[in-house]
Amino acid sequence: MADMSVAERKTVLAGFHGGSAKVRLTPALPATRVSLRAGADAVAGLSKTLGLKLPTKPKTSASAKGRTAFWIGPDEWFLIDEKGDALMADCAASGVVHSATDISHRNTAIIVSGPAAANTLNAACPLDLSLAAFPVGAVTRTVFGKIEIILYRAEEDTFRVECWRSFADYAFGMLSEGAEDASL
Repeated sequence: MADMSVAERKTVLAGFHGGSAKVRLTPALPATRVSLRAGADAVAGLSKTLGLKLPTKPKTSASAKGRTAFWIGPDEWFLIDEKGDALMADCAASGVVHSATDISHRNTAIIVSGPAAANTLNAACPLDLSLAAFPVGAVTRTVFGKIEIILYRAEEDTFRVECWRSFADYAFGMLSEGAEDASL
């Protein structure tokens, strides 16, 4: 018998797929997400228990064993674990002062990939997404149309767009339009 005390959430973009001849839009797999705040003195302890070195420079990220950490600010990181491992428990085990909030059900992500991925994003994002300005591994909090997103360049032609679930339809629609325009 299933445990009825735990709600299972459907992904907000279930069944969504799109793009064009030069761009694929795919909902990211479900993941655990944590908003982490900590001082510089806690970085080493958190890095050790999380199994990856927290980045400490603007626009940087770090990945290891299915986990990714995005530098969001001087004392702020956005953590993603695609294996669904216990990020919160690992943060708690660090023994250092920090604030960690599970935001797994607040966010979702869309993977934008293909040779016209950057042009697709630039349909509603004002950033220079050239490889020189935004290299592989770069991450930033920015705007996409009328919403806030976290944008991560996973590969040369692959980006991860993190947004709130409530804005997912809007983001996917804007990306679909951008993908059509970028393929002309």
